[in-house]
Amino acid sequence: MCLAEIVPVLIGRDASGLGSKSLARIDDVNLGGKFAKTFPPQRGRAADQQGPVGPGRHRAQPFKAIVEGAIQKEHLRSDSGGAVSPEGSKLAVEQVAGHGGACAGTRAARQEVMAAIPKPIRILAKTLLDFALPPRCAGCAEVIEEVGAFCPECWGGMEWLGNSGCQTCGLPLAATEAESCGRCLADPPGLERMRAAVAYGDLSRSIALRLKYGRKVALARTMARYMASLNEPGRGDALVMPVPLHRRRLWSRGFNQSGLVARELAKGWGYPFEASLLRRTKPTQPLKGMSHSQRRKAVSGAFAVVEPDKIKDREIILVDDVLTSGSTAEACARALRKAGAARVELVCWARVVRPAHLMR
Repeated sequence: MCLAEIVPVLIGRDASGLGSKSLARIDDVNLGGKFAKTFPPQRGRAADQQGPVGPGRHRAQPFKAIVEGAIQKEHLRSDSGGAVSPEGSKLAVEQVAGHGGACAGTRAARQEVMAAIPKPIRILAKTLLDFALPPRCAGCAEVIEEVGAFCPECWGGMEWLGNSGCQTCGLPLAATEAESCGRCLADPPGLERMRAAVAYGDLSRSIALRLKYGRKVALARTMARYMASLNEPGRGDALVMPVPLHRRRLWSRGFNQSGLVARELAKGWGYPFEASLLRRTKPTQPLKGMSHSQRRKAVSGAFAVVEPDKIKDREIILVDDVLTSGSTAEACARALRKAGAARVELVCWARVVRPAHLMR
């Protein structure tokens, strides 16, 4: 049996191939394919109200980065067992990038292989994998029941915001029946709607930083899972795009953390995803530690739309990891409206609700 037949059994692939759900249990696989040290648990404020999604069942694809290349290489080898041909190498690059129709052939081949494996064997392999690599909490690494979820203690240690609060910016409104906060009434923001899954605190901050600087890219799927309910009910269609990084920052970091989350959200919502229409044309200094006015000045004129025709009369959902003052998102919204966007809103993982956190 060749590698392409053995590996899917071990990693629990079903008949839909590598693009389908995986039952592997490792959340902390970095881009280099090594297991990084899990951050210690941190505590935040107890939740005043819980979001619509609890620590429910979820399946992720944490082994994809490790075995994707091996399976593709096995499929692309010649029948004689020789090296991969130049045409095959080109095909493999297209498959890793996720483009073109080349994936369809290998996906169909994998489906045939999986269909030939008896179901009891697949179930046994999944059971053994669950035992060897149990799912762990995204916050403290405690063993839990499902991938991409939180243990009860970490779940209760975050302040879940959801779709409540100010109807414009989503700021929590306590002990009042008002629909808008004072800031939005006095100085309306440049976005029609802003929503965040959780309040910015120790634990939510740790998760965002582990994705951003710790390269724990599997956390993007966890964050997107709890952000999925922030979509406005009854929406017809929208274009999902991340808040972009300048190319220098992108080259040094290797990925845009907001782009990873935005891609997962677009996939779950069934909306088109565009990561290249909005660009950061001016490099800016890190905004950490700046006041609201300093942030607004730093990002002024830093964004531009490269293909306005694709933006005109469209609803845009911007995706970011953390909302602090909103200056960056508003600068993006100004560029998008200038290009003809009909509506711009923001969805993010965490937002600052206490002024003391703005300078962190």
